[in-house]
Amino acid sequence: MKKLSFLSIGFYFLLIVLYSCSNSSQKVNESELDNNSEVSTKDETLSSNEFVDSRDDNVYKTVKIGSQTWMAENLKYLPSVVGAGTGSETTPYYYVYGYEGINVNDAKATTNYQTYGVLYNWSAAKQACPTGWHLPSDAEWTELTDYLGGEDLAGGKLKATGTIEAGTGLWYEPNTDASNETGFTALPGGYRYDYGIFDTFGYGGDWWSSSEYDSVDAWHRGMYYGNSGVSRSSDIKELGFSVRCVRD
Repeated sequence: MKKLSFLSIGFYFLLIVLYSCSNSSQKVNESELDNNSEVSTKDETLSSNEFVDSRDDNVYKTVKIGSQTWMAENLKYLPSVVGAGTGSETTPYYYVYGYEGINVNDAKATTNYQTYGVLYNWSAAKQACPTGWHLPSDAEWTELTDYLGGEDLAGGKLKATGTIEAGTGLWYEPNTDASNETGFTALPGGYRYDYGIFDTFGYGGDWWSSSEYDSVDAWHRGMYYGNSGVSRSSDIKELGFSVRCVRD
């Protein structure tokens, strides 16, 4: 009987050791699975509604409208900067509203850069979007406004809400029919006139297309505080407008 008892104790001890090792191994595997799941979830979250520009590490929100995926913020790519007094129809120039220097770091430190991004002449705009994205053509802008009910209504669905006077937004009153139901969040970043000044800040924003009207002018879109539309116009390529990139 004593011999049998010792054998039983040894058998039970062996079972306890084996169970302990198995349970420890299972915990490690579960921990690794949890960590991998967390990394995967973070990557999926980033890719679903954000994009990181590897050129400068700026992070952009993105939004899908119809079959198109747009950046939901104005482009901030700024390889160089000049003041409003410098312009060209052919040489790429980059501006930050209200900044008159040539120091990129100083320009990037301004609130206007951080909020409204960069203003580009057409030559700069054509080459500004990162890999995998492009400056939308005139036809792609039309596709967007058609999807939203036409040019007369699309602006309200694209503009950020709120007004400066009420302390709730960045547009001047009345910011007509602004709902931002698309998440596009169009802001009134103004533009750079060809005669060397910045203007219309708070009242409107303009965005380039990649399509030429002729050798001097190119198509662009504008949104303004006093109506709910999106205007389609052509202007000289020297002007400084904002850029929204669309995914390839």
